[in-house]
Order: sequence, then structure tokens, then C-alpha cells
Amino acid sequence: MAPKPPGTGKEAGLSLLLFARKGGPGFAERMMEGARSASALDFLQRAEATGLFSPPVLVTDSAEMAAIAPPGVEVELDGDEAPFHFGRRLLGLVQARRLERFVVTGAGSVPLLSVGELRRFGRACLSRDPVVVANNLYSADILGVSVAEALEKIDLPATDNALALRLWKKAGLRGVEFPRTPSTQYDIDSPADLLILSLHPGVGPHLRGYLDGLALETARLQEAARLLTDPGAEIVVAGRVGSHAWAFLERQTACRVRLFSEERGMRALGREEGGVARSFLSYHLEAGGMERFFSELSTLGGAVFLDSRVLLAHRGTATSEEDRFLSDLGRWEEIRDPFLRELTLAASEAPVPVVLGGHSLVSGGLMALAEVAWGWAEAAPVPPRRVR
Repeated sequence: MAPKPPGTGKEAGLSLLLFARKGGPGFAERMMEGARSASALDFLQRAEATGLFSPPVLVTDSAEMAAIAPPGVEVELDGDEAPFHFGRRLLGLVQARRLERFVVTGAGSVPLLSVGELRRFGRACLSRDPVVVANNLYSADILGVSVAEALEKIDLPATDNALALRLWKKAGLRGVEFPRTPSTQYDIDSPADLLILSLHPGVGPHLRGYLDGLALETARLQEAARLLTDPGAEIVVAGRVGSHAWAFLERQTACRVRLFSEERGMRALGREEGGVARSFLSYHLEAGGMERFFSELSTLGGAVFLDSRVLLAHRGTATSEEDRFLSDLGRWEEIRDPFLRELTLAASEAPVPVVLGGHSLVSGGLMALAEVAWGWAEAAPVPPRRVR
């Protein structure tokens, strides 16, 4: 007799763990915390709609987030013990709750993921084989594990991004990567991601209400976005750009793309923390100065999408999260770090729109922005030019 296949949904013991951590005290940090909390509420709502998961577990150190958890969500309220170690906390939860298989993600991850996509993701974790399923095996924002005991076989990472890679390479689980689409690759990583989401029609109701209340300034971003559907335009994309993002831009945009891909996997591989990250663009910036750097970038395309974290890692100087977030918002006057303040000011004064952000900007962010731009183009198509 053939073995009985695993059950589906709640009968199979598929657990959902959602981590939501407090942000810092700064203006931009608080803004990001609010956005991630709103996104988490939308995610929990979609998870319930899949019918797959046993009662979700919200793991947070925020009493405010715990207080607004939807009915049916179990809350694990952490104290202020520092430093927080993601891997050890996850293993403790798995062991204490005797979980067999689970999906884990963070507040703000995959905010555009649909109910259907989340259902397919969860079902992939119900495999009889030992698998780790992720939106990106090298730097995961959401991952699922069919054999929870595999956590005991690896050196647990302090942050979530490296977990899928270690389970795949060190614990012997078969790696299953979900199709890389705008919805699977998008992560609320920086304020640049909020700017894009404020224009996107696929945002959930909680996050939509929050973004509408922020009234973010998006004029320069919209100017840059319209180039994506213009066959006569060219854009510059620089930073941790993966082949999936480049392939998407080649297929799904009308413009030409000038690409500088550097330091992929910088955080997951420990290159940023180890001080060994290197950037060709940073060498050019050091040689020519800030004004020349942006002036010459502006001759290469009508808009620039720049993952500024690679430039910062190359310098090896620590900058606060608040400063990085303020930079993405263009609020250079409030930035304390001299280099980042100068970089942000120069970007704001560049001849073409320069969009600053993190890894998500040059991955899921650009992919989602292309969807937005094509929506505009379809709603108001440009009339054909008359040939004289």
C-alpha cells in the first residue's frame, strides 16, 4: 500500500511564525515600524484566508503590536533583552511548541504576496521530503521548513536572511526557491520601498491606510518610473542587483537598462560586517568627488536607482539606521553622518532623478515599480507620433 500523503492545511500541523521587532526612536525609524506593523496585519489576514495554517504566532517585543494582534493570533511578547538573536529565538519557539513544520517571516516582508501565492508557498512546505522553501535561498524574507528539527543541525544565524541558505547548504535540506516575481521579492526594507508601495494598487488595506496618512512626496520617483515604459529612455541601476531582477527589467520594461551589479549577498555572507565589501562605483566616487560622481551618472541615464548600502559598506564606517532612512527620504539636513549627508544632498541636486534605497529597491522595488508604470501607461496610453 502506498504511504498516505501528508495532510493539507491545519491538519498537517503547518505553523506560521511572524516576527515583528520594535524600531528605533527616530522619526524615520518610527515611520518604518508603523508601516511594517500595518503590513503584518495584512499578512495575517491573508494567512487566515488561505485556510492552511494552525493559529499564527506573532513574536514581538512591541506591546503596541501585541495589543493590535487580530483575534486567533497567539502572541509571544518578548522583553527588552539584548542583543536579540533570531536563530536562537526561533529554535526555542520550535522546541517549546513542538512544531513539526513551519513558515517564518518578518513584519514588512512580501507585502504584495497574494492569498493564492501564500497558499501555494505553504503547500510547498507540506512536502514529505526534507525541504526548505524560500523566496530567495540566498537571502530569504519568507521561508518554510518541512522538518523543524533541521534547525538543530546548523549554526543558527543572528538574523533571518541567512537561515534558508544554511538549512540548504549545511543541514542537507533540498532547497526550493519560489518564482521570483515582484510580489515574492518585495520587502519593506527602507523608506524607498514605502514610496513605491504608496503608488502600487496591490497594497493591503491596513498598509494602504497607513501610507495614505503619511502623504509621502513621490514626484521624483514618478518622474523616474515613467521612463520604464519609454522605448527611447535609459536608466541606471546600481547595487545588489540579482540576475532575476535584471532579467525582469529586460523583459518587462521598454527602456534600456545600464546595470552595475555589486556585492550580491553582502549581508548573508557577512561581507558587510566583516568589512570586506568593495564597490567599483565607490572607487570612482572617491577619485572624482561627489558632484562629479552624480554628474557623470546622470549622463548615463535619465534616472538612477542606487543601492546606497553598498557605498556605505565599502567605506566601512557605521551609519545609524535613522540616517540611512532619512537619506532615502531625501531629508539631508537631518542626517548626522557627514558622508551620507553629502551623498544625499548631491543626489537631490543631480540633473536627473536619483532614487536612493537598499537591496529591495534594486530587486522587488524596481519590479513593482515597473508594474505601476505599465498601469499608468495602459490607463493613459501615449498617442502615436505623427510621421512628417
